[in-house]
Amino acid sequence: MNNFYTIKDEQRGENSFSCKVSFDASHDIFKGHFPDQPVVPGVCMMEIVKELLQKQIGKKLWLRNAGNVKFLQLITPDVEPVINISWNEGDNGYNVNAFFNNNAVVLFKLTGHYELN
Repeated sequence: MNNFYTIKDEQRGENSFSCKVSFDASHDIFKGHFPDQPVVPGVCMMEIVKELLQKQIGKKLWLRNAGNVKFLQLITPDVEPVINISWNEGDNGYNVNAFFNNNAVVLFKLTGHYELN
């Protein structure tokens, strides 16, 4: 996402991945969302999940169905959330659970189904 975020502390497991993400507070996204109180847009959180999942699986994906998406806390550019993603491969793609946490507080969660793009 054009240097919007960087990945730190990657941990890989079988069908799971976690990392810490830091955001570039000077990125143009924050100039428009929102000028006086920048926050990470929800659509960007969803895109980060997709990008990290694609990196782990090595395939291009698209979100076919988002059964549960919850934006529980605002994420400001100074927050470095830990992202946990787990998946199961099925006949038509991948069933995914993802969470963004900060100090044991859940900030965002997504349950969805991704298919090959």
